[in-house]
Amino acid sequence: MYKLLADVLVVAHFAFIAFVVAGGVLVIYRPRVSWVHLPAALWGALVEFTGWICPLTPLENYFRSLAGGASYSGDFVAQYLLFLIYPENLTREVQFALGFFVVIVNVIFYTLAIKKYPSNRAG
Repeated sequence: MYKLLADVLVVAHFAFIAFVVAGGVLVIYRPRVSWVHLPAALWGALVEFTGWICPLTPLENYFRSLAGGASYSGDFVAQYLLFLIYPENLTREVQFALGFFVVIVNVIFYTLAIKKYPSNRAG
């Protein structure tokens, strides 16, 4: 049961990261998504810039320890998602680059969204 909870957390973590990076695309088509996406993108960039650890990581590790340190071998989650979320040799420089990538990609998406839905105010 604990291994399953840990795997669910890894999938949720990956989904959150994908939303942080690419959720701006949704904003282009559904501007109201920005109320959820913008705080998520800011959090994602902040975690990278500051070197903080996402709260999902210790929780996942806790569940894995309760499961007896279950091996990742042969597991879809471990095979295809863990290395994306927890890359080897993650340095501060790489974290800054990832943070800037999140910011730049989302500035592009939000610029496109603003151009698609210009303000109706008279200027």
